[in-house]
Amino acid sequence: MSNPNKERGTNWESAVRDYLNNALGLYVEGWRDLSAGLTKFRNPADPLNVKRQAQEGTYDVGDLHAWPIVVECKDVASSAVPTWLRQARVEAKNAGFAFGVVVHKQRRSGVKAGRVHVDVRTFTRLRLVMGLSARQMVSSYGFRWSFRGLDSSRWYLTTDVHAFSSILAAVRAVEYAE
Repeated sequence: MSNPNKERGTNWESAVRDYLNNALGLYVEGWRDLSAGLTKFRNPADPLNVKRQAQEGTYDVGDLHAWPIVVECKDVASSAVPTWLRQARVEAKNAGFAFGVVVHKQRRSGVKAGRVHVDVRTFTRLRLVMGLSARQMVSSYGFRWSFRGLDSSRWYLTTDVHAFSSILAAVRAVEYAE
């Protein structure tokens, strides 16, 4: 790949995808050749597999599809979280998914420590699906608030990729059971 920024972004997307698939038990146990881009799904046709999306047409559908959540991955030094969250919401809608989140790479840290940002509306909808109060959601999954001025549309909450994998599993357990 000739563009180093694009390559870095692609590597981050792949690392997040692989971490989530491993955490959710979607890869064959012991499969470790992830660095070569080789993956081994337990069931390649399973719609619950977390997959990178090829961009087609005019409407962006996000970087990763982790049903029912579109994941927008960012590997950049300076953050623009409120802007990214608006982008994730639009991409989730374009893909026909219920939720959109952003995963921001933390420098000199592994994937597990990546920062997962959700806007207040998405946080509320996720916790309602899971049957949790705001306090339970914050304490169970280690969310921290970020307030950006008086405009609540710029407020968001942050946790890490490890906690997000548990949220994803819990939301899927409720949504898939219905």
